[in-house]
Amino acid sequence: MPRFDSAGLVTAVAVEHATGALLMLAHMDAEAIARTRETGFAHFHSRSRGRLWMKGETSGHVLKVIEIRVDCDQDALELRVEAAGPACHTMAPSCFYRRITADGGLERIGG
Repeated sequence: MPRFDSAGLVTAVAVEHATGALLMLAHMDAEAIARTRETGFAHFHSRSRGRLWMKGETSGHVLKVIEIRVDCDQDALELRVEAAGPACHTMAPSCFYRRITADGGLERIGG
């Protein structure tokens, strides 16, 4: 098991298994990891809602988990997934769809 922080959470990134594209970042607690392993679909701990949630529970854009990897320090997870639609709630394929420009602004990139 990973090493959870003082709040009982571990950072998790979802990566498209076929392409290696970074889709999203969220947090998981022991319950989220257990539900993910039980169901095969990504579950996370919502810090803002203070509860467990399954990615796509309302949108249908679920993340089917192929594999869960743990980093060398055991304080972060990589979920290798097959995404059923956009990963971001903004409907972008990835939550990482902007970059910081030379003048400090934000610029939309990608599809």
